Amino acid sequence: MRARHIAIFSARPRAGSSAASGWPKMHRPEPDLAVPRFNLHDLGWNKVSFLEALLDGLSRPQKMIPCQFLYDRRGMRYFEQICRLPEYYLQRTEIRILQSHAPEIAELIGADAVLYELGGGSSAKTPILLDKLDTPYAYVPIDVSRDELISASTEIAAAYPDLRVEAVCGDYAQPQMLPDVESSGRPIAFFPGSTIGNLSHREAVALLKQWRARLGSSGLMIVGVDLKKDPELINLAYNDNQGVTAAFIKNVLQRANREAEADFDCEAFRYEGRYDEEDGCVHMNLISRRDQDVHIGALDFYFAHDEALHVEDSHKYAPEEFAEIACSGGFSVAQVFTDPRKLFSVQILSAGC
Repeated sequence: MRARHIAIFSARPRAGSSAASGWPKMHRPEPDLAVPRFNLHDLGWNKVSFLEALLDGLSRPQKMIPCQFLYDRRGMRYFEQICRLPEYYLQRTEIRILQSHAPEIAELIGADAVLYELGGGSSAKTPILLDKLDTPYAYVPIDVSRDELISASTEIAAAYPDLRVEAVCGDYAQPQMLPDVESSGRPIAFFPGSTIGNLSHREAVALLKQWRARLGSSGLMIVGVDLKKDPELINLAYNDNQGVTAAFIKNVLQRANREAEADFDCEAFRYEGRYDEEDGCVHMNLISRRDQDVHIGALDFYFAHDEALHVEDSHKYAPEEFAEIACSGGFSVAQVFTDPRKLFSVQILSAGC
């Protein structure tokens, strides 16, 4: 028996998460918002977290703003536009891979699974799996963007009325804080979107170790991994002709001005996204156009001319490189699904190495 699906979904961009955020004690589930079999667990992610992360990042020798803060409402709209750009192959290629191989993935997962989604403020790809799974028991999306999480996860709950939905507003890098969901089926962690590429190798290994402990010996991870390829194709994906990516990255400065009472002059920074073939990573920075000071409250942060404010990385992997990351995190690669051009991969990880 497959999951019962009674609605059509509109795609939303996914929000990120950060391993750096602190976790308060687990809150009691909030009311079900009139959707059957839906609970919201809010772990207290709020504006204070942004201010603290911003001050910490700007105080470092290499100034930075954590990339999960790109995804406010305006940032989500920008990212939705990015996903429709002809240069941005990642989203549409991953969706095609999932559509082509969902039956095989479902066969590996088996019946009565508990599906955790890391960064579930989108859930645009989730129905592709749910439609093929054999009586999935529960869906647990985890995201720091509360409004998007509620919107996406209540749509899932309404569309799959037999599915238990336990939405968690918090950081997916701390899976030990998640609500316990008992089932006879496998626990599955779904991590699409090449979001693992936004982490350093050390951070990726640490995240996998956390989820290896959470999932146990029977669990699986389904991870979207962008592959190394022609550098020109990669650079085009992060430097679109319409300037949408630049606007998306610069929007984090507007968010800082609005939510943290900073005084960034957004026009005094230019976007730079560049693929470094040596380390296999796209580095996305905002470059100061002049010597300038930025104030947040009583604090002053000096930017020299051409100084970089680091916002995001996107690591690309050869299959054997990601297999090493997985092994260091306590997993082995059980299956790799790719597109015909080998631009992107969806990788199934099982416990053990």
